[in-house]
Amino acid sequence: MSHARILFIPTNATLPARFLLVDREGRVVGRGELDPHQADTPPTIRTIAVAPGADIMTRWLDLPPGNMAQARAAARWALRDQAAGEIEALDVALGVAPADGGPRMTAAVSAKLLQAWLRWMETFDIRPEAVVPDNLSLPAPLAPDALTAARTGADVALRGSAFGVTVQPDLVEAIAAGRSLDWLEGEALDAALAMGALAAPVDLLQAHDRRERVKSAKGWRLAAGLAAALLVSPLILLAAEGLRDRTAADQAEAAARVGAVALYPELATADDPASEALSRLDAGPPAGGTARALAAVFAAVERVPGAELDDATLGGQGLRVTLAHPGFSDLDAVRADLAEAGLAVVDETSAEEAGRMVSTLTIGGVR
Repeated sequence: MSHARILFIPTNATLPARFLLVDREGRVVGRGELDPHQADTPPTIRTIAVAPGADIMTRWLDLPPGNMAQARAAARWALRDQAAGEIEALDVALGVAPADGGPRMTAAVSAKLLQAWLRWMETFDIRPEAVVPDNLSLPAPLAPDALTAARTGADVALRGSAFGVTVQPDLVEAIAAGRSLDWLEGEALDAALAMGALAAPVDLLQAHDRRERVKSAKGWRLAAGLAAALLVSPLILLAAEGLRDRTAADQAEAAARVGAVALYPELATADDPASEALSRLDAGPPAGGTARALAAVFAAVERVPGAELDDATLGGQGLRVTLAHPGFSDLDAVRADLAEAGLAVVDETSAEEAGRMVSTLTIGGVR
């Protein structure tokens, strides 16, 4: 019996999608295609999707130690000059941090494209467990001067020890730059792709996780519209009272409550969630989003000798960061840099610990 399905996302939604069926040991036990023109729904089974690597930017980056949010923010900052569009429009996923502190596998994809892939799979009633680039599903070569190569549709996927890219065939020689190519084909290629996808060296859904997205970019995109609705609702209430239209007043109040709870689910039991949501929005990042605010914080901290970012969290009170720095006056430089980035800083606490200052700040948008 098959244990999982390895589904290869096609380059065009109208094309059939090839898939492999694998057993619990990762051996290929079946093959097939999903035809978008057929109405039959495939059986429910654990699915790992392999995405076209030509649409994904893979890099190995030197990232500072820290939690996942800090590392992802640092990766965004490092990729800012390489992204074709706005860096905030990308979902950035990270591989496991190397034990030796070396460069960390990073994959970035357009958030809209990733969403389109997921919606395409939903038409087959498939919700993948992970989405991995095709080039990172290939095994890394043993020799440092070699690349693993494989044809993936009309393109060629290349994988090195710290390298992954999918390109048109006529670019392979230039990309290889003299390195030998170890080609995989046929059943050997299917077996390698299946094992690589099951191991999922990096999962693009990592950055798409609902809990993070609601608290980060997605939530802050909703914030401006929600704030406007909440600010207007008291006027609606007053007008409705003047007309003695209690029904309209109740509906407006209910809409404001629903909007507040949609952004901050923990306010569901609050007496006045609309007012509380507005106060939280005042402490929130600007329209540029949390990722941009974090990138500005990283840049400001980097310019202070001896300063380090210990923690960064996004919660009900907005973006809060904890800095360790040599002296109290260092905060003036951080505030100045963040002000230039359109951010306001509120000092929460500052204390001396082991000869260094530790400060907690709330970062918000300038109004």
